[in-house]
Amino acid sequence: MSGEAERNEAAESASSEGQGPSDRSSGRSPREDGEERPASSDAATATDTSDYGTLYVVGIGPGLPGGMTQRAKDVVRTADCVVASNLYQEFLRRDGTLPPEDAGERPEQEIVRSTMGRQVELAREAFERVRDGEDVAHVSGGDPNVYGKSDLVYLMAEEDEAYDVPIEIVPGVTAALGGAANLGAPLSNDFCTISLSEKWRGWEEIEEKLRAAAISGFVVVLYNCWRDYERAVQVLREERADDVPVAIINDAGRGDAGRNTEGETHTVTTLGEVADHDEKVGGMGTSVLVGNHETEVWTNDHREHLVTPRGGRDVEDF
Repeated sequence: MSGEAERNEAAESASSEGQGPSDRSSGRSPREDGEERPASSDAATATDTSDYGTLYVVGIGPGLPGGMTQRAKDVVRTADCVVASNLYQEFLRRDGTLPPEDAGERPEQEIVRSTMGRQVELAREAFERVRDGEDVAHVSGGDPNVYGKSDLVYLMAEEDEAYDVPIEIVPGVTAALGGAANLGAPLSNDFCTISLSEKWRGWEEIEEKLRAAAISGFVVVLYNCWRDYERAVQVLREERADDVPVAIINDAGRGDAGRNTEGETHTVTTLGEVADHDEKVGGMGTSVLVGNHETEVWTNDHREHLVTPRGGRDVEDF
């Protein structure tokens, strides 16, 4: 969801789209200074980690109880330390995953407020807590791997040479999947997500990806649509027909709990007319799904759905 990909106030959930850690498939990891460090298996013999905890980066999906995996709930509920923004803390208290605010913290659990300006500091603090034997749950909206916090943790581990710290990613439902579920079956064929944030990528690179996705026939889900979504739509229109279905999705999976004043909404339109619905693009909680030439609006007795078939098949093919 704006992953959430995926989705909250900019100060609390600006995405981390930087490159992940170096490719370690060879067993050795290049360092910026040109030196190489030993393979992780060799490094592990130098430090006794048997008394360490684990650093979990936990995707909580939209954040509401019904949209979280049981694994995410269990990790957050039992962690010694939970790092989460005010918004995510609010969501996690709704079903007791975190205790009610007026009840304070559980005696065995510390809750730390996360803000955008403290991400590096909090990552370093998490490393030390894990070394002291604590399990730390670092909460990310949507899925940590979809414009979330997972890459920051690995980048900081590389920066601080924290190769001894166990790290585990707990997946969550990202905005593309939550929004698609509300719409029907728009992602049943090949699709991609593209962030419009220029914080880590220049517009030329974003435009190149948009054009390549449009030419290749991918269904495209745009994240961070509060930045230049109209410019992105214009690029897609150069390579894709104006009549392809488009959906503007706000606060997918959050019902009335999101930041959008109208609550969770989806608006079905076309690529040529999406800019006419500018008032529906509400901010970090907005994503835009652009269909391809096979995507259709399918209507039953209840509402409109979007369907992108997997191929030219009929029922018997299944």
